[in-house]
Amino acid sequence: MKRAIFISYRREDTEGEAGRLFDDLVRAYGDDSVFMDVAGIAPGTDFRKAIDENVATCGVFLTVIGSNWVTASNPDGGRRLDDENDFVRLEVGSALARNIAVIPVLVHDARMPRPEQLPENIKELAFRNSVEISHARWNSDVQLLIAALKQYVTATPATESQPVHATIPSQLPPPVAPPVQSGGDKKRTGLLLGVAAAVLIVVAVVGYMVWHKPVTNVVSVPPNPGTQQSTSSSQGTSTPVTPAVTADQIVGTWANPNTKNGVDALMEVKIAGTGPEYRVEPFGACGQNKCNWGAQTLTFDGTKMEGLWSLANVPEETQKKREAILLIIPSGAALGVEVKNTFEDASGQKQHNMVKYSFLRAKGTE
Repeated sequence: MKRAIFISYRREDTEGEAGRLFDDLVRAYGDDSVFMDVAGIAPGTDFRKAIDENVATCGVFLTVIGSNWVTASNPDGGRRLDDENDFVRLEVGSALARNIAVIPVLVHDARMPRPEQLPENIKELAFRNSVEISHARWNSDVQLLIAALKQYVTATPATESQPVHATIPSQLPPPVAPPVQSGGDKKRTGLLLGVAAAVLIVVAVVGYMVWHKPVTNVVSVPPNPGTQQSTSSSQGTSTPVTPAVTADQIVGTWANPNTKNGVDALMEVKIAGTGPEYRVEPFGACGQNKCNWGAQTLTFDGTKMEGLWSLANVPEETQKKREAILLIIPSGAALGVEVKNTFEDASGQKQHNMVKYSFLRAKGTE
């Protein structure tokens, strides 16, 4: 199946950002329009051929570049880009050789590589116009990228209705013009559209009749602090409508009821504001004390809000060069908090982990 967007990245450089970008693009264009990982190449397959075939099916190629993209090294100390079998070099080289639109996506304040830093077969990458996606403006930057990619792939109506709040410089290469339809093709297309419209009307009528049956035997399960929630009901014929989340359900001081989460645990989150923007101030565990990670203003999209904290300015965290992405999801009387950590181990290698919490309101702040 043809994939319109191919995302290339280095795991040790931009795995987290590439994953977030993949999720955002899938929501905009659908799962079948985005391809990210060639790690699933079957044993015994020539990976060079597999990469070339995957790249050949895309209409636009995004290469996610972080601060270590150029200098990343192999276990023997050699630079990965100098290895002819380096996956990233093979992917970029294949896209450039096929004259596919190649767009560098810069994250972590990365700069475009210079021609002299690149192997001969991918030197042209240095002259491709790039876009920048920052953590502070992630949502709006991605929306602009999605809008720019519409010349290669069609977005869903839900995405097209979302507003854009910031500007990023982007000059993308011109798309390949679509083939001109003949008169007969237009007639056939009109006939197919008419049939599709009739089918949709029938489906809408049936759906209305089904969804407007009375709801019975709906079971409400209260959240269990400190654990993930998963609820289901074998009774009833319909799912109750989830009410809109209000500021009263978000604002306050939220505490981790589990005090045995370790030295790096997130212990408390203070949230203030009236929505949709909130001031979020997390506190981590530092021995017997709590470390203030600093406050940020995050935007609530109706279900969640997300932000990046760099902990280099926290004395107890400095030596770890740690970054944490917080995903905050209100859930009734609880607050779901997912923390994605990126840090360096004792050998200087980047490591990743993820922890999920269920916070409760601190006493006296109900």
